[in-house]
Amino acid sequence: MYKEINAPNDRTISFADFGEDNGIPAFYCHGGPGSRNSVKGNFDKDKDNLIRFIGVDRPGYGNTSPLPGRTINDWTDDLLLIADDLSIEKFYMIGVSTGGSYSLATAARFPDRVQGVLVCCGMSDMRWASSNANMPGVEQYVGLSREEAYQLAVKDMGEDGSKILSNDDSNEESGLSSPDLDYLQKPENIERFIDDATFAQGVTGYADDRLADCSAQGWSSFEINNVTCPVNIIHGEVDTIVPVAHARHTAEIVNDSDLKIYPNHGHLSISDEINGNLSDLIERSDT
Repeated sequence: MYKEINAPNDRTISFADFGEDNGIPAFYCHGGPGSRNSVKGNFDKDKDNLIRFIGVDRPGYGNTSPLPGRTINDWTDDLLLIADDLSIEKFYMIGVSTGGSYSLATAARFPDRVQGVLVCCGMSDMRWASSNANMPGVEQYVGLSREEAYQLAVKDMGEDGSKILSNDDSNEESGLSSPDLDYLQKPENIERFIDDATFAQGVTGYADDRLADCSAQGWSSFEINNVTCPVNIIHGEVDTIVPVAHARHTAEIVNDSDLKIYPNHGHLSISDEINGNLSDLIERSDT
C-alpha cells in the first residue's frame, strides 16, 4: 500500500506498507540510490506473511520532500512520524548499504521502540573508513556544497539516474563482483534497486545522501553507543562497493552485535539473505 503523510515545514513523506497489520513491523532503509519499493522483493519471499515490511523514501527520493542539509540523525524524525501514523509502537529496522547508518541512528535515538536492527552490506562510520577502508565514490563528496554535490551526482549517474545501469554494467568492467553480475541477470532483481520512484526527483536524494554520510558529518550526528537492542550484521565477502571491512568495524563498535560474512555474496546478492537473518534477529531479541 502506497501512502503519503504530511511533515513539518510543508514537507511530504512517502512510503509503502507491505504485509498485514498484525505482522511484525520492520522498517526498511533503502540504499543510495533506492526507494520505498526496494523491500518488495523481501515481502514477496515472506510466504507466511509474518513480517510487515515498510519501505520509506528518504528525502529527495520518491515523493518525499527534500531536506537540504539533512544529517543521518535528521531522518529519524521522518521515520517516527510514519510509525506514529501507523500506530506502531515497537518495530525492527533493516538498513541496506547507505541505509545501514539510518537504521542504526533510529535505534540510537529511540532505544525504547526499536527491538532490533539488521544491517545488510552497510557502510560504517566514514570518519573511520577514510583511513581504513575508503570508498572514493563517497568520499569525493566531502567538503562540497549542495550544488556541487548535485552536479557531481549528475556527472556520475545522469540527470535521471539513467547512467547507473548503463550497458557497461553488464560486464566485469562495471566493477561488480561475479555474484552481483549473476544477480542482475534477473530483471526482478534490478527492479529491487532501481525503479520509477528511485529517481522521481532526479539525483537530489543521492547527492544529499552523500553529503550526509561523508566524513565531515556522518555518524557524528548520532551516538552509536545509545544502540542497546540486538544488531545483526550481514555482508558479502566479495562486496566491491562497500568493503567487508565496514561490517567488521561496525560489529566492533556496536553493542550486542552479531556478524555474519557470506563468502559467495557481493553487495547486491546479499539481499537474498535478509529474510532469514531477520527471522534470526527476531528470535534473538525475544530471548
